[in-house]
Amino acid sequence: MTKENLIEMAKDAMDYSYSPYSKFKVGAALLTKDGDVYLGANIENAAYGATMCAERNAIYNAYCHGIQFEDIEAIAIVADCPRPVSPCGICRQVMSELLPPDTPVYLANLDGEVKETSVEELLPYGFVSEDLNQ
Repeated sequence: MTKENLIEMAKDAMDYSYSPYSKFKVGAALLTKDGDVYLGANIENAAYGATMCAERNAIYNAYCHGIQFEDIEAIAIVADCPRPVSPCGICRQVMSELLPPDTPVYLANLDGEVKETSVEELLPYGFVSEDLNQ
């Protein structure tokens, strides 16, 4: 699957967004090494702390279907914004633990702009499970 195909799938996932408060729809598509794709969309809640971002939904969706760390190939995240969308800090932390550090991350907007980065570049010196085992 190409980067462009994965980004298109993330755009399609925006249709599943429940964002009545922010009106900011985000879609994500996570690609596994065997070619399966797991979608996610942001789901808001009036108690804002209960809101879930698209990229975390896609990652958790994959894990709930038995996908493991080593199975993950790439993730694309798309939103309607002036520049390629950027994951929040919580999502960066989740990505740093549940995706390999060199996983390609495609950040995009609806204007076709794409920023390609990696999990490690998004959160250098991230807090990882090994930090808990002193």
